[in-house]
Amino acid sequence: MSSKSANEQLILDGHKLSWHTDRVEAWEAGERIAPVSIDMALTRACQATCRGCYATLQESQSRSRLTTDKLYEFLDDCAEMGVRGISLVSDGESTLSKSYVPFIQRASELGIDVGNATNGWLLTPEMSREVLPHMKWVRFTLLAGNARSMAAMMSKDPNDLSVYWKAVYNISQAVKIKQKLNLDVTLGIQTYITPKDEGEIRDFANLAHDLGVDYAVIKHTSDDEQGSLGVDYENYDRLTEALKQAEASSTEKTKVIVKWSKIRDGNKPSYSRAYGMPFLLQLSGSGLVAPSGMFFNSKYSKLHIGNFAEERFIDIWKSDRYWDAMNYLASPQFDASTMMGALPIQHYANVALDNHVKGIKRIEASPFDNPPHVNFV
Repeated sequence: MSSKSANEQLILDGHKLSWHTDRVEAWEAGERIAPVSIDMALTRACQATCRGCYATLQESQSRSRLTTDKLYEFLDDCAEMGVRGISLVSDGESTLSKSYVPFIQRASELGIDVGNATNGWLLTPEMSREVLPHMKWVRFTLLAGNARSMAAMMSKDPNDLSVYWKAVYNISQAVKIKQKLNLDVTLGIQTYITPKDEGEIRDFANLAHDLGVDYAVIKHTSDDEQGSLGVDYENYDRLTEALKQAEASSTEKTKVIVKWSKIRDGNKPSYSRAYGMPFLLQLSGSGLVAPSGMFFNSKYSKLHIGNFAEERFIDIWKSDRYWDAMNYLASPQFDASTMMGALPIQHYANVALDNHVKGIKRIEASPFDNPPHVNFV
């Protein structure tokens, strides 16, 4: 095993397909592979109003309620299919679901790795004690490192500073629980920035060190192909020095990570065909099965494959309509640069697989030990 600490080995600005070459080889041979990872939510509800939240563009046709029984069936199907990791992110705040704790515990029992991105407002110390022993990572969304900016960016009431202090308290307690119980779970915070946010970067990095989390990640803001959120991708360069200074503040305990590749790629992907979706599937908190969150909106209904609250997920995965959608995204009829939003969750996998198919850089089995969170592509 490498002598590096776990947070130094984190791969947050890249992919982990080199540790899943069995799936890459099966996919290349034309087999219908199960996703290595699934990104999903347990609900579409969220009590935050985050500036630049892509979920505001993702309204899906179906509003099915995900019951615990349906979610247990879903997990049973995932285990049978060979899904290796599930991240609770997607288009809702999963801690709002009554199924949150049992879902995580059940997935862990089935041998499926679980992670969660959350605003942390409901992840109380009591809840943390129930779920952290069963999780690989928790990433708390804090759009700013001070109370006033965070309230302005995340709360319905820009004067409600309590949202900041609530999150900071719950994160600090989660860190203490991890330490007390000696848990193998990575705790981090994240923000997504626009070119106007240079003044927020230092506070965010300082907060990460104050909280004692394992990492802080700073990434771009995604927009759709129409530019509905108004992200100015041309001017991210103005943040370079502030971002480098934030990275330089990294310590052995807390690593500050900038997703440089996504910031530099902007809204112009290097690929036209999207090959990554069969490896990293994204599901809506409504139960909607679509290849990516970029296609949850009803205007992409031709890519809406089914709903796992209404039929078994394994049957959806086996269906021709599932693979017709995946094959369409990998065909000359689809152009990722003009027909989907900027830099989807599958972006790193899309780049790697596009280079693999073109022979630019083949995906080879890694000679190194598994990195943290290896089952989250």
